[in-house]
Amino acid sequence: MKQWLVSKFDKDKARELESKFGLPTIIALLLTVRGMDTDEKVHDFLVGEGVIDNPFEIKDMDKAAERVRRAIDSGEKICIYGDYDVDGVTSTALLYSYLETVGADVTYYIPHRENEGYGMNMSAVDIIKDRGTNLIITVDNGISAAKEIAYAKSLGIDTVVTDHHIPSGELPNAVAVVDLHRPDCNSRFKEISGVGVAFKLVLAIEGEYCDVDMMLDNYSDLLCIGTIGDVVKLADENLVFVKRGLESINNSDRVGIQALLREIGYDNKEIVSSDVSFIIDPRINAVGRIDHADICVKLLTTENEEEAAQIAKILCEKNTERKNIENEIINEINKKILNNPEIVRDNVIVIDGDDWSIGVIGIVSNRIRNIYGKPCIVISRQGRYARGSGRSIEGFDLWKAIESCCDMLDHFGGHPMAAGLSLNCDKIDEFRRRINEYCDSIGEMPIDTLKIDCKLSPDFVDLALSKELSYLQPYGEGNAYPVFQLSNLSILRKEPTSNGSHTRVHFARGSTRITAMYFSVPFNSFPYNEGDVVDVAVELFVGVYHDEENLTVKIVDMKFSGEDNDRHIQSLRLFEKFCRGVSLRHEELLSIIPTKTECRQILRYLMSFPTPQSLSFSVIVRRLGGDMTCAKLRVALEAFDDLGIITLCEDIHKIEIKSLDISEKVNLEDAKIFKKLGEVYRNGQV
Repeated sequence: MKQWLVSKFDKDKARELESKFGLPTIIALLLTVRGMDTDEKVHDFLVGEGVIDNPFEIKDMDKAAERVRRAIDSGEKICIYGDYDVDGVTSTALLYSYLETVGADVTYYIPHRENEGYGMNMSAVDIIKDRGTNLIITVDNGISAAKEIAYAKSLGIDTVVTDHHIPSGELPNAVAVVDLHRPDCNSRFKEISGVGVAFKLVLAIEGEYCDVDMMLDNYSDLLCIGTIGDVVKLADENLVFVKRGLESINNSDRVGIQALLREIGYDNKEIVSSDVSFIIDPRINAVGRIDHADICVKLLTTENEEEAAQIAKILCEKNTERKNIENEIINEINKKILNNPEIVRDNVIVIDGDDWSIGVIGIVSNRIRNIYGKPCIVISRQGRYARGSGRSIEGFDLWKAIESCCDMLDHFGGHPMAAGLSLNCDKIDEFRRRINEYCDSIGEMPIDTLKIDCKLSPDFVDLALSKELSYLQPYGEGNAYPVFQLSNLSILRKEPTSNGSHTRVHFARGSTRITAMYFSVPFNSFPYNEGDVVDVAVELFVGVYHDEENLTVKIVDMKFSGEDNDRHIQSLRLFEKFCRGVSLRHEELLSIIPTKTECRQILRYLMSFPTPQSLSFSVIVRRLGGDMTCAKLRVALEAFDDLGIITLCEDIHKIEIKSLDISEKVNLEDAKIFKKLGEVYRNGQV
């Protein structure tokens, strides 16, 4: 359940943009929502011909370019030290391709995620030394490798660092440290990814007479793939990289990209940003998650079609393998939650297991975060030691939360929305307790939100409007695909699709009819009935069926018309606080205790449906009416389960009543949760 936030916009400014630029009304409105409040911003966004800044504005870029030129001219052996994710792979491929073109003696090194971890390591430096390397150039890493760079220097190897991560300590003693986040770097736009920094190095090596347009022609496909993969904001230079890159991908002469698109079955499809994000990037990332990512660099640099086809096939196979591993971990977590639902009642969900793939736990953490609307850290135990990966919700700084526990960690790093850590296995339970104590100390946790661009009359929902949304391509970080709220829709009919795994819903408002798909919501879990009046958050797409374009309406979320999700969320939080032993105020405690009459009302409601049945707390509360709250409902269900009246099953997919037995009378006050409530109330622990 999420809090719906409808964006504010300036109607007068929207009318002005509509008139001045000849834009469709909806596009002018969405531009104002996205902060495009000047003619210059609108022009740069729509046309995508922003200026690529002079690379020499970046601190140390002159030193970096001079050292690389010297290595090229004197025939020194250069090694590019990359990374195993899509940004690191494209950074490596871009710089390697360029240096080969200008005649450099160049190789590359990609560390293995599980065996070596992120960034430079001493053993890798030894291997690079044995190759006869004179110069290491790091891409998408290096800013935190002071020890390794010092070791390389002791072996007679110079290092040029190019990175885009925030420095966390003393800068490495390298020939040059090119990182836009250095405190002493005065460059204008700092949000480019690792591949963007590598491209800036290429421009600097080319020097004063560099043809930037030609360089974009040559490398914008790699820039696009890496920029989207690193989820940096699609603005300014990044917007240029992605727009030019999509054009390049759709007219690609890069053998590896052509082979990958053929293998996926997208060779005759126009590629848009979402295809890069959901089709291309995951296949490149998959290899680095479960194997060695150096073959991805080969794919992006080879000119041999047969080799490209073989590697593209491997990438797709590895992606399937990654999905299977991910689902195996999810199934294990599912069992843990079934056995102990308390795990997901914490403010930060911390779940651990044995020998889970280090490369996959970040994706799993993201999935759990999305399901529960809470920060999540998934930890893999590996012998005596463990490594974890976490994802956060907007407004909660996960890095700071982990930092509060740094005395018990071996290593940690990341940023507010994603972080990693390592620690001894015997400290995991203590870490779970400590990080949640930190959450209690900072006050109320942020609520997971659904951002809605604007409310839209159902009368305007048609194919023409969905086609107009292409004006705002490419979509991505900082320019999300538009979400619209359609209000006061009556459900005419609902029906299952794909063996019941999705639900198709037919709506009406007045004479307008809309059919929408609720993907990944099984028909038997869809909680609304025909005749219910609801508000629906939707995305609009142009679909193609039998070569004919049609409107596709995708449901993002639903609620009863005018329903206040915030009220339900806060009520559920009170229930979870009580379960965790957090003191509640008197009125808060009263708001979660159901009366006997309310318990009987809940039980009658449950008896009116066959079992098993999936539960939607907000829907049940609405149907029961009165003073019912989500917290009261949860307390009653907990009591019913404890007394054997129902069998309540909570897992990652749903909360479900498996069976219901009212053959014998029971005393609700015998339930553990009612005993605990009574004890707290009598002792005045509120």
